[in-house]
Amino acid sequence: MNDDFLNAILADPIKAIAEFYASCLNGSDRAKAYVNDELHLTNEQATEQQVGFADRTLGKQIPQRRIKRGREVRDALVEAGLYKANGRETMRGRVTVSILDNDGNVIGLRGYKIDAHADGPDVIVVGDEVEALSTNDDSNNEKDSAPAQQFDNELILEDNQTTFIRDDRRYRIRGLEKNKSTLTLKVNLMASREDLVHMDTLDLVKARSRTSFIKATATELYTDADIIKKDIGTLLLKLEALQSDRIAALKQPVRIEVKLSDEEQREALALLRSPNLLERIVADMDACGIVGESTNKLAGYLAATSRKLAKPLAIVIQSSSSAGKTSLMDAVLSMMPSEDVNRFSGMTGQSLFYLDSDSIRHKILAIAEDEGIRQASYALKLLQSEGELRHATVGRGEDGRSQTQEHHVEGPTQIFLTTTALDIDEELINRCLILTVDESKSQTDAIQSKQRESFTHDFTEHGYLAGQLKRLHQNAQRLLRPVEVFNPFATQLTFPNHKTRMRRDHIKYLTLINTIAFLHQHLRTIHSAQQGDISTEFINVEPGDIAIANGIAGEVLGRSLDELAPQTRNLLGRLHDFVDSNSRSIGLPRDAFRFTRRDVREAIHWSDSQIQKHLGRLVDLEYVLVHRGRNGQRYVYELLYGGEGREGQPFLMGLIDPAKLKTPATTTKTSTPLVETSTP
Repeated sequence: MNDDFLNAILADPIKAIAEFYASCLNGSDRAKAYVNDELHLTNEQATEQQVGFADRTLGKQIPQRRIKRGREVRDALVEAGLYKANGRETMRGRVTVSILDNDGNVIGLRGYKIDAHADGPDVIVVGDEVEALSTNDDSNNEKDSAPAQQFDNELILEDNQTTFIRDDRRYRIRGLEKNKSTLTLKVNLMASREDLVHMDTLDLVKARSRTSFIKATATELYTDADIIKKDIGTLLLKLEALQSDRIAALKQPVRIEVKLSDEEQREALALLRSPNLLERIVADMDACGIVGESTNKLAGYLAATSRKLAKPLAIVIQSSSSAGKTSLMDAVLSMMPSEDVNRFSGMTGQSLFYLDSDSIRHKILAIAEDEGIRQASYALKLLQSEGELRHATVGRGEDGRSQTQEHHVEGPTQIFLTTTALDIDEELINRCLILTVDESKSQTDAIQSKQRESFTHDFTEHGYLAGQLKRLHQNAQRLLRPVEVFNPFATQLTFPNHKTRMRRDHIKYLTLINTIAFLHQHLRTIHSAQQGDISTEFINVEPGDIAIANGIAGEVLGRSLDELAPQTRNLLGRLHDFVDSNSRSIGLPRDAFRFTRRDVREAIHWSDSQIQKHLGRLVDLEYVLVHRGRNGQRYVYELLYGGEGREGQPFLMGLIDPAKLKTPATTTKTSTPLVETSTP
């Protein structure tokens, strides 16, 4: 038996049991699912807020009542309301949320029933409950009375009761806080006038109960029944409004606002103002234990940062089983503030339609594994493309009748997915950046080396450093301001356009550029633009942002020449030189130059069968575009390839060289420099 635990219970029962229940949460998948799905808390947030689960194991930690020590501890738990007189846990079968006072001390527990066999209403409270509209149970009457609150001009909320006054009539209501559903309003109601009193317990939503109470009250108070009837009708409407507010407040997850110290702000700003910020990001993720995958880590970090933009980037990490896709996602998400991350292991097809908008707006929605994506793919692609979800269902109204109910979930939200499937919904995939995990032997060697290091003594110091780096990046993310990003070079940019899917890839490319600029906002001048009565703060994209985006897009959206057979690659190189030389000689842009198989045959002296065979492969792989050639017409071709990737690196055809961009004469006609947040 743990004497320290028993002493802690005797010293502060609610605090000790809250910590015990918090230690039991990870042992129940059902409780964790409730915390994620219903309370909309991540596992990290649940740990921070001391969310737990009463799994019926508390009794095993406490001596039996026949032992003196056991009687003392159990009596203390009964007195605190954590045990019932029959020896059962009050919170058994419930997810528990700690209630804190202004100093952060645990003063109560709120329990949400997830076990059908648990006793009592859906939500119960033990100890004190600090809420604007809450009242304490009668068991707290011995405490000092809290000052009364005026809900409106007739309803007064006190510490253990609610009072309703009409002329010379006074109605005292107790037990309102025990009603956890809008379908019941069972209270203890005492009506008084001067020295006359009538008291009864009734359910105000039931007409028969109200009629009986009105009749008896009119008789006892010597008042006309119509007057009492009007009083009770008015009281019912006010209590319904009050009860709805209370129930809505109970359903809201407890969120802790993160406040940074001066030192934390200085360190985070120093990171954001680092001239090699992107290199720092990759290096810090390396130091946290994720080896290799530099482009994937950077692309994932930028996509997660884009949650703050109006059109975030969506990410799908696709690989075979055990290749490390979940580790990559975990590494990226660990750098983001926990309050901005919603993680789910799976979702049903309808669950997204019932999320709270505040819990996903400008936040990350991370879903792991195939089933979680497959069932919710329709809602995910709507949320990604439209930024909101609207869903109509049939449900029960307040009067118990069926009625149409609309559920509206507002984004935008950044979607982060992992999967081993190769046949994911094409409509969903087209809306996402696809990251492919490195499955090479050298990467496996690097991972195994890191795994071996984790078993050494030095790993403890490494873990401490990793924790510091993660907190640093989380704090830096919290300091990113919601400013607009404009791209003054947008009209000069180029992008492949030979396939309709390039329309969506183009948006990903432009968003990637804006995200890079947004992340560097503390190195940029913030401008202000005035349009009518609306003032907008914004920063501008710089050519360096486009150069970085070109590199990332080339690897994420692009391809490699390794997909070509040697002879086909040889023909592609010769075609590039042929088009480059001839287009310059006649003064045509490369994308306007056209050629035939005969032109190629005469230029490189290959046989027609060779050219036809390998040129066909280049057409199939979209390196060359056919403009004519059907119905007996001669085939005319355009070379889409611009000479990229000759050293084996991935590339994306059709992107402009940032060095060729022309500086716009003015960024925005209505903009004027407002304030410079930092000096590069």
